[in-house]
Amino acid sequence: MAMRPRDWARSAGHVDLRRPPAPPRPATMDALPQRVTVDLERTAIVVVDMQNDFCAPGGWLSSIGVDVSGAAGAAAAIGRILPPLRAADVPVIWLNWGNRPDRANLPPNVLHVYDGDGTGGGIGERSGESEAVLTRGSWGAALALGLEAEPEDVHVDKFRMSGFFDTPLDAILRARGIDTILFAGVNADQCVVATLMDAASLGYDVIMVEGASATTSPQYCYDATVYNVRQCFGFTVGTDELVAALTPAR
Repeated sequence: MAMRPRDWARSAGHVDLRRPPAPPRPATMDALPQRVTVDLERTAIVVVDMQNDFCAPGGWLSSIGVDVSGAAGAAAAIGRILPPLRAADVPVIWLNWGNRPDRANLPPNVLHVYDGDGTGGGIGERSGESEAVLTRGSWGAALALGLEAEPEDVHVDKFRMSGFFDTPLDAILRARGIDTILFAGVNADQCVVATLMDAASLGYDVIMVEGASATTSPQYCYDATVYNVRQCFGFTVGTDELVAALTPAR
């Protein structure tokens, strides 16, 4: 299903501004801290930062000594959940770093990350196999670990930890009538949760998919993220539970 705005019905002499609601398509999943029922007609999945520079051997983080091995498990889980989500007509949004080559919209605090002494190797510079770290159109910004987008998927470039700042993500979701967002990707305790928190603040229902999310941080950071999502913002669901909930909707 192409993720397009709900359009008017139009002819040469008449425009109908009504947008008849689509019939709800409920799916109930064993989430935590409670079971939840979502309307698949108003649900999307946002996959965050599954890119070579974050996830692949030879990418940016790997080249500076960060252990990125945990991303492989998340990629496998994402590869498992996307087919049933697509079969259920749930839009897939790839939310990835894709900086301008000139980095003109990046403030010093973003440029400082992993280039704390200003000697190079940060965003937009050469590092490992990356000619220009996390730059739009580069190898480092491309999807990693065998993940592939489908033609109907939506791609949104981001430039901060949160995918809602300085991007069209909110407008895209609202045009489609989305009010529930599933979150997956890396790093769970950084860009995933930053985007999830902003989504919750904007009034979206948020569900983090455990197993399809990972981090290069210590385990306690992931555990704290899961705790805070359940305690303060929304829900978490396992990949098995998500797939089971989608089965009747195929």
